[in-house]
Amino acid sequence: MHFTSERRLDDGVLEREFTLGEIPGILWTPASASAPAPLTLISPPPLGLRKMYPRLAGRARYYAAEYGFAAATIELPGSGERPRWAAAEQARADLRRVMEAGEPVGDEIVDALVLPLVDKAVPEWQAALDALLSLPGIGGPVGYEGGVISIGIRLAVVEPRISAAVFFAGSLVPAAMLEEARQVTIPLHVLLQWDDEGNDRQAALDLFDAFGSKEKTLHANMGGHTGVPQFELDPGARFFARHLK
Repeated sequence: MHFTSERRLDDGVLEREFTLGEIPGILWTPASASAPAPLTLISPPPLGLRKMYPRLAGRARYYAAEYGFAAATIELPGSGERPRWAAAEQARADLRRVMEAGEPVGDEIVDALVLPLVDKAVPEWQAALDALLSLPGIGGPVGYEGGVISIGIRLAVVEPRISAAVFFAGSLVPAAMLEEARQVTIPLHVLLQWDDEGNDRQAALDLFDAFGSKEKTLHANMGGHTGVPQFELDPGARFFARHLK
């Protein structure tokens, strides 16, 4: 891990940009801590860190300033300034075409769009976790939150260092991931936008039902895909506080 910039923000949180090989990322740490800080991994949607920075930084700074957590994010494969790959670009084009035509999104498109992303992103998150937990002042336990729910499902299954997760529900979930969801046992806090224009509500509810966790909570709010209410930030932070401290 190589740090490329550092700045102290007005709330005292330290923000550092880094690279891990070819992968850009950002780490936020609290102003002061008497013990190693728990860590939250904030996985962005595949729209690029620069575009999503205000939302990511807002959540990370809140966790750091109010709860003493460290928080980190990395650029997803094929997003932002990272190299594109042809299969993913074709899958995105196919998705746009059927959605603009008002047609149902078939399983083949969902699989082509999501499964390669999961296969690439999860090992990168594990490598980032190795590097982050080796830093002074960060000691775990670890929470995960993210917008690509399939990445979170896979991580929750294969990564024992993750103790709890906040998921943003979405319906573009391959059938294979539904089976993996049954293996998820960590505590979950799931946010669902009831009127999400790109989301099959019943599919999202079926996925929530499939999770094998004994503790799982669903918060459903009115509004479209980008309308998650600001007030949901605090319940998510308190959920992490229960499980990461």
